Amino acid sequence: MNVVTLLFWLSAGVLIYVFIGFPLILILRGLLLPRPYKQDDITPSVSLIIAAYNEAGVIEEKLKNSLALDYPPDRLEIIVASDGSTDGTDEIVKRYAERGVRLLALPRGGKIPALNTASSQAKGEILVFSDANSMYAPDALRALVRPFADPKVGGVAGNQCYLPANKQSLGGIGEQLYWNFDQYLKEIGSRAGNAISATGSMYAIRRSLFEPIPTGVTDDFMISTNVIKKGYRLVYALDARTYEPVSSDTGMEFKRKVRVITQGLQAVMLHRQLLNPFRYGFYAVQFFSHKLLRRLMAIPLIMLFVTSLLLVSTSLFYEIAALAQSAFYGLALIGILIEHAGPAYPRPLTPLFRLLSIPYFFCAVYISSLVAVLNLLRGNLIELWEPQRANSK
Repeated sequence: MNVVTLLFWLSAGVLIYVFIGFPLILILRGLLLPRPYKQDDITPSVSLIIAAYNEAGVIEEKLKNSLALDYPPDRLEIIVASDGSTDGTDEIVKRYAERGVRLLALPRGGKIPALNTASSQAKGEILVFSDANSMYAPDALRALVRPFADPKVGGVAGNQCYLPANKQSLGGIGEQLYWNFDQYLKEIGSRAGNAISATGSMYAIRRSLFEPIPTGVTDDFMISTNVIKKGYRLVYALDARTYEPVSSDTGMEFKRKVRVITQGLQAVMLHRQLLNPFRYGFYAVQFFSHKLLRRLMAIPLIMLFVTSLLLVSTSLFYEIAALAQSAFYGLALIGILIEHAGPAYPRPLTPLFRLLSIPYFFCAVYISSLVAVLNLLRGNLIELWEPQRANSK
C-alpha cells in the first residue's frame, strides 16, 4: 500500500467514524446503558441573564416573553447585561424596571465580560442564560429546573427549536435538518451520562458552579462544560423549549459559523483536560469525537477528494469514489449559484430544493471550519460579537 492509498483509507476511516460510527456508539450507549437522574417540580430561585448588544429590534419582545413565563415572580430575577449598546436597547429595558427587570449598562467589552459581570451580581440559586432573540415556551423554566432536584446534576441544556424564516434558504433548511439530528444526539448523550454541551439560547447551571470564563471562547460551551469538569452532570431537558428564527442571510450565517467554530476550538484547547477518559469516562470520547474531530473534518475531506483523484486510474472503486465526491460538491456549487442568483425570493420546499440544502450546508459548515482552523493557527481570536437580527425574522 503506497502513501496515497494509505491517506485515502485513513481519511475515509476518520470520516466514517465521525459521521456514522460515533453517533451509533452514542445511540447504543444511551439505549443500553442509560443513567437516569431524579426530576421534580421544584422552584428554586432563578436569575435569567440576557446578554444584549444593540438588540432594540427584539429586546422588548424578549422582556415581555420573560415576564409572562409560568414561574413564581418572587423566585425569578431578570437581568439584562447590555454590552455597550448604542441603539436604544438600554432605554427600552429601563421602561421595565418597575416590573423587576434589572439593567446592567456596561461599557463595550464583549459578551463574555458582560456574562461574567451579570453572573457575579445575580442572586438566584440557578443561573439561566439566554440570547435576546430566543423566546421561551411558557413552561420552559419549570422544565429547565426539574433536573436540579438531583444533587448530581450541575447544569441543564434546553431544547432550542428553529422557527421558519420569512424566506427559505438552502442554508436555513440545511441548518434545520442538521440541528434536529444534533439535538437528538444531545438527548441520547444526556441519557448516557452527559449532554455534550449547551446552546446559548437556553441553559442553566447552579450558581455555586459558575466561574468567570476567558474571552475568545464560546461562552455556552465553556460555562456548561465547567460543571462536568467539576464532577457534576450536564443533562438535556427536551421539554424546556425555546424558539428562534433560522437565519436566511447566507453571508451573515457564514460569518457566525466562523466565529463560533473559532471560539469553539479555542475553548476545546482550554478545556483539554476533558479529553482524559480515566477522569471523565465516556464523556472524554464524546468530547474528542464531537467537539474536536468533527470541527477538523475539513482536513480529511480535502485529503479524501485529492487522493481519490490521484488514484482514479488505478481501479473502478477509486473512480466511483472520485465521481461521487465530484457530484456531491457539484450539487453544493449549484446551491451556491441558486442562493446568490438575484434578489431574495420565497422558495418552495420541493424535494430538489431540500436535496440541494444538504451538500450546500455541509460544504458551508466545513469551509467555515477550515477558516476557523486557520484563524486559530494565526492567533486571530474573535472576542467581540456583532449580532444582527434584521434578516433573521
